[in-house]
Amino acid sequence: MPLRDLQLDLPDRREGKVRISWSLPHDRRLIVTTDRLSAFDHVVAVVPHKGQVLNQLSAWWFDATRDVVQNHLIAVPEPHSMIVTHATPLPVEVVLRGALTGSTSTAILTRYRAGEREIYGHRFADGLAAHSSLPEPIITPTTKAPNGAHDEPLSCAQVVQRSLVDEGMWRAVCAAALALFARGREVGAAAGLVLADTKYEFGVDGDGRLLLIDEMHTPDSSRYWVAETLAQRLAEGREPESLDKEPVRLALAVAGYRGDGTPPELDESVIAATSARYVSAYERITRSRFEPAVVPSADDVMNSLSEVV
Repeated sequence: MPLRDLQLDLPDRREGKVRISWSLPHDRRLIVTTDRLSAFDHVVAVVPHKGQVLNQLSAWWFDATRDVVQNHLIAVPEPHSMIVTHATPLPVEVVLRGALTGSTSTAILTRYRAGEREIYGHRFADGLAAHSSLPEPIITPTTKAPNGAHDEPLSCAQVVQRSLVDEGMWRAVCAAALALFARGREVGAAAGLVLADTKYEFGVDGDGRLLLIDEMHTPDSSRYWVAETLAQRLAEGREPESLDKEPVRLALAVAGYRGDGTPPELDESVIAATSARYVSAYERITRSRFEPAVVPSADDVMNSLSEVV
């Protein structure tokens, strides 16, 4: 049975673009990560091993950063799933940027090239090169828009002014995010990678305790550049080599797809190249060999749950 068709005998089934989740007893939740890949807010491909990489790499990072901030992970019953404690998500996503980069209309690089120097509450000096490191990482929060809508970029001041997060909690969020980003850069450097930017999500548990939630430093949530090719590619005026879904993005751009209508069918070589990047990110960061697991059936997940819940 394909993972996307899983039907478990559990309540409150929620299906996102790349994850399926169910309520569990004791205020817990089961999250199963699929191999689906999204772009332009649509599922555009199925990439082998993607779900396992996202699930296991997030779990690895959660365990490696518990000294920085607590997270919602309780257990990983099988390679594609995790059990988490309930947390109420904060209404903003915390984007950390360590480089002047990006390609969308709202990207810092796009606005900088248009002549702006005050962007999202941060002042930028003249003369910065594309994809150059920023003097200090900066936080550019966004709203959490519903499916089909675009997140709204904010300044840190707007988060408090709009009462999205109170000032004390926001200070704690920013401190945790900056510490996580520093750890991500440190681990990345040891793996021959440069962490350019990333996204964190936070929530609070029933006692009001801050928790890191969702996923962390995966190819879907972080832009890791390959260090050994970075200087040469920039010198040649080329985009940095990234360990993410860039092959899919480029193929969609060539096909002229921007999110309207049915996505084009992608060549198998594009899918294979994307899968290889996800696996490479996992192996470099964790320094362990990736062992592909069979995509679980409903029975597989239920059996693994019985040992945990």
